[in-house]
Order: sequence, then structure tokens, then C-alpha cells
Amino acid sequence: MRKKLWTLFIDTVKAEVIPALGCTEPVSVGLAAAIARDTLQQLPEAIEVEVSPNLLKNAMGVKVPGTNMSGLAIAAATGAIAGDANAGLQVFHPLQAAHVQQACALIDNGQVKIAVADTQQPLLAKVTLRAKGRWVRVTIADEHTKVVALEENGITRLLPAAAPHDAPSQGPLSPLPATTSVQEIYEFATTVPLARLAFIEQAKQLNDALAQAGLNHPYGLQIGATLQRNVARGLISGGLLTDVISRSAAASDARMGGAMLPAMSNSGSGNQGIAATMPVVVAAEYLNASREQLLRALMLSHLLAIYIKQQQHKLSALCAVTTAAMGAAAAITYLLGGSGRQVGYAISSMVGDVAGVICDGAKNACAMKVSSAAGAAVKAALLAIENIHVTGEEGIVANDAESSIRNLSALANDAMRHTDEQILNIMVQKKR
Repeated sequence: MRKKLWTLFIDTVKAEVIPALGCTEPVSVGLAAAIARDTLQQLPEAIEVEVSPNLLKNAMGVKVPGTNMSGLAIAAATGAIAGDANAGLQVFHPLQAAHVQQACALIDNGQVKIAVADTQQPLLAKVTLRAKGRWVRVTIADEHTKVVALEENGITRLLPAAAPHDAPSQGPLSPLPATTSVQEIYEFATTVPLARLAFIEQAKQLNDALAQAGLNHPYGLQIGATLQRNVARGLISGGLLTDVISRSAAASDARMGGAMLPAMSNSGSGNQGIAATMPVVVAAEYLNASREQLLRALMLSHLLAIYIKQQQHKLSALCAVTTAAMGAAAAITYLLGGSGRQVGYAISSMVGDVAGVICDGAKNACAMKVSSAAGAAVKAALLAIENIHVTGEEGIVANDAESSIRNLSALANDAMRHTDEQILNIMVQKKR
């Protein structure tokens, strides 16, 4: 085991696992608008937004926190009026009802324009604010808070990425080495001094608070709450699997439904953070795991989710909730007493189960996919501890977890490009 990687592992998780208030694609637009307003030093008379097709796809159907409204127009307008330009992925935290009314007035008066950029960049947001003959344009690209350019009345200058108050926001200085193995990540998470993992406990605190909100309030599709109601009715049974599914879905219900609570994200996505967290939290409770076991399991889950996602494009046609839940499957296997070898079995079974689930934009129905991925994680872990798993003789699964992950990533990065285009075409046609 290369202990020299431990600092990189920890720095990577600290950079990629950060609080996010609302879906991170509208957040990017709101953040760009807030930074532009701070530079303009006045409220805008007009707002122009230009985004990549992938960003549009992930912003069309999701509610902006505190607004009960969906889409990029409300994200840009509220960001420009009241967004905190220094809060990174929590840009919307100051929003109040009066700000939403001002934003709606801008939209109703035709002062907010949305356009799709002709670009191959998966993640791109340009927001231009105009007022009293002046204009400011802020461009965010590649990462959700990475400001790559600021233009003021035709003069362009580059800026470092805007950072939230409590964490880095650009991702690690370098990706995990290509030679990193699942076994190395497992050994790190299970042997590193516990004090170095204390920060990951916030993932439980934030995402479980979202789950409780989703169970107790009518957010989104109410998947988690509906499942719990049907346990009470006797139509389905309770237990580990049901609770993992319902509490994971409830967190996503609240997040996608516009709750004013941050999620602990992973790789720039709140739903990925939920999928990497909530199945592990619920399993730890059922197994009466110690705090140490929980923290090690959460670190294993989140670091594996990052490891897998770093091999794929930031935004693609593959639903990344499924890959984040592969980390959860590994962590539940660990909590059940599984070995590093069995953790690999769980990952390969997840690839054999949920590979190919499409991403058709951020929306309430994402909670359905969170619930499916969470349930698959439990199933894969239970098989793994009995040394049962999808083998290299089946489909795109290989004889080891690393190769299975590479095969899945090749599918997402190459073969699913046309799928992504077709999904966007269908969604745009529906809006006309």
C-alpha cells in the first residue's frame, strides 16, 4: 500500500465532497450571475444566459431552492438579485420571498434571455448582466464553480475559481493516479488514523437532514415518504433494504423539490453525494456500527465514487448516481465484515446491474434513480459477503473491479455520446 497517496486521497475528498444548496447546474448559473452583479455593483436591467447543452439538460426540470420554480431563468435572476458571490455551491442561501418576487418581475418583463451555446464543453455557463450602459459577463466552465473569465465592457480578464467559505471548489490539484486500485482505497479507508477522517461525518449530518425533510414534507415525488406510508399500511415490509431505499430517495426528493437545505455533494453533484452517503448511514444504523466504522465506511464510499467518476466525463448520458452508489455498495460490504476482495465483487455486481441507466436531466424523478441505485447497492453487498458476484464472463463486467470500471467508463465517454444528443433533442422538443 502506498501511504504516500493518503494525503492526496484526503485532499481529493475534501475538494470533491462539499455542501451544495440545490442542483449544481442551476447553481453554476446563479453563481456566475452573483459574481457579475458584484462586479457591476448594481442590479441588472437585463440578463443574458448562454449554457452548454449538457448544462441545459440538467437544469430544465429542477427547482431552485427557495423559489418553487424550475429552470435557468429563475436561477440567473435570483442569483443576480440576491446570490452570495462568495458562497460557491451555496450561492442561493440568502434568498427570501422578496428576492423571488423581484426575479419573477424580471422574467415576466422579458428581461431574462436563455440560449444554448454551440460548444463541445459539457459544462459551460456564460451570464451577462446589463445596466445603465454597462455590462459584465462571467464565464464558468469545466467545474461548477470554476470562473475562467470575467469581461467588463469588452475588457477580459481571467480569475481564479470562486471558492465557498468553508471548502475548496475546483477539485484536487491533480486527479487520482491512473494506477490507483480499489484495494488501495479500501486499505486506506480502513487503516488511516481516524482523526484524519472526522470531516466526512458532515456528509451524514447534511444528507440525513435532507432525508428527514423529504420524509416529513411533500417535496418532489415523495418517493421516500410514500414507501414509508406503505410500510405502515402493511403493503410492503420494513427493514434494511426498504429503509435504505426510502431514506435515500427522501433526501433526493427534498433536494430536487427545492428544500432550503444543503446536500453534501460528491464530484459536483448533490444526488451523487446522497447516493454515496445515505445507504451507508442507514446500513450502519441497522448493524449498530461504531462511529469509527461509519466514518471509515463513508470515506470508502465517497473516495470510490470520486475514483469512478474521475474516469468519466463531468456530464454525460450515464446517470452518475449509479456510479456513486457503487461506493455505497463497497462501504456496506465493509460494514458487513467484507474483505477488500469482496468490496471488488460488490463493485463488479453493480456494474453488471445498473450500468447504462441514462441521465435525462436533473428533475424530481432523479429520486427514483437514487432509490434504484441505493437498493442495488444493498443487493450487491449482500451477494458479495457470500462471495457471489457478476463475473468477467458476463457482459461488460471484467475479472476485476478496476477493469469493470474502465469498461463502464468507456461506455459512458464514447458510446453514449449519441445517446446524450438524442436525450437533449427529445427534451428540447418537449419544451416547444
